[in-house]
Amino acid sequence: MVRNGKRLTFPSTLRSTRLTGHLGIALAVSFGICFLTGLLSHLIQHPPGWFWWPSRPAGLYRVTQGLHVATGLATVPLLGVKLWSVYPTLFEWPPARTIARAAERTGVAVLVAAGLFQVVSGVLNVARWYTPMPFFFTTGHYWVAWLAIGALLVHVGVKLPLLRKPPPEPSRDGGRDKGLTRRGLLAGTAAAAGVVTLATVGQTLAPLSRLSVLAPRDPKAGPQGLAVNRTAAAAGVTELVRDPAYRLVVGSRSLSLADLEAMPQYTVDLPIACVEGWSATASWTGVRVRDLVPIGAVTVESLQPRGRYRVSTLPPEFVADPRTLLALRLNGEVLHPDHGYPVRLIAPNRPGVLQTKWVGRLTVREIR
Repeated sequence: MVRNGKRLTFPSTLRSTRLTGHLGIALAVSFGICFLTGLLSHLIQHPPGWFWWPSRPAGLYRVTQGLHVATGLATVPLLGVKLWSVYPTLFEWPPARTIARAAERTGVAVLVAAGLFQVVSGVLNVARWYTPMPFFFTTGHYWVAWLAIGALLVHVGVKLPLLRKPPPEPSRDGGRDKGLTRRGLLAGTAAAAGVVTLATVGQTLAPLSRLSVLAPRDPKAGPQGLAVNRTAAAAGVTELVRDPAYRLVVGSRSLSLADLEAMPQYTVDLPIACVEGWSATASWTGVRVRDLVPIGAVTVESLQPRGRYRVSTLPPEFVADPRTLLALRLNGEVLHPDHGYPVRLIAPNRPGVLQTKWVGRLTVREIR
């Protein structure tokens, strides 16, 4: 390859069209699963009128979001090796000799940029390190995902026929690069993806927690043995939640904490499943929401003065579910302020960001 009169060399004999194609298929599968589970999470959090999400099975969101983060992290080594396999072609000069070639290379540029954005921003979100991102993660991640999946589908459609071509003639060294074969490279890439998965998925699958030395969160590390994302101090409710005059407003009624404690109490085992991929099951005790309100859509408002998730909506099927509680206790103890004292919502099969803490008001829209 020659550029500006200088010869650029990329001496590895491992690169080939078929190798790149197989890596592309693996990347398409992992990215496709990640895209679909991420889209599902977005629809659950921001449901359009046609969307429906059930309250059972209680741990379904835990599985789908855990799969989303696991496949996203497994994509890291796949994307790295994929970019390495096409590295020489990224520096071809001139970059395009025909309109068709220019369109193809533009699509590749979009795919590479969007893929890197998704992987890097996703890892930063899992690590809860938002300083390098001058934008709201969820919005940016969602829209760039559409850009990436569109570019990926076009790219796969263009390149898939190349997999039918026979592999190139082996070089004098037998198709090896310092003892490594193409099959060995693919096997090593698969192993790297597997190691990344095992080293992180324990934050969702408790039996693998001891193997997950790279997991960014320990679901049991927090007050009352459960992790916390947003503390009472960060939400600005420290004084409000300890006010003896606290009242839960339900329609025209105003209920004190003593009033809630005097009502029939129920205990359920439900997971907290966060969008960052970690989840943990805990025992929650409190009042069933359906004992407080008629069956219908219910808006749940937090005492926190601001925040994107200070208000959430319970669809009718969640209100009707007997496992949907306004929890007063966690694992038999009065809620810690960081877990939502005096009252928090806990419902089956919902993202953690929608399990509203420090509940101050329920607004009901009855079904007619």
